[in-house]
Amino acid sequence: MHTELITFTENLIKSLVKEPDLVRVQEFLGDDDIIQLEIIVQESDMGAVIGHGGKMATAIRTLIQAAAYNMNIKRVRINIDSF
Repeated sequence: MHTELITFTENLIKSLVKEPDLVRVQEFLGDDDIIQLEIIVQESDMGAVIGHGGKMATAIRTLIQAAAYNMNIKRVRINIDSF
């Protein structure tokens, strides 16, 4: 388990949303040793996380992938969802 990456992701997302206590980040091992991060936020916070035209989601993915690279994690897939 990559706890540093999960903690980084949680802190990043919690700084963007109105309901930070409801943010969940789960890690799954995908095909070919790809780490898959599932980011779950409150449905009312999806707009803040996705952003206009998906620009915020793209920036979030870029930051997480850069952090993962610095942690010697080669491939990360990020999925953002709501409940």
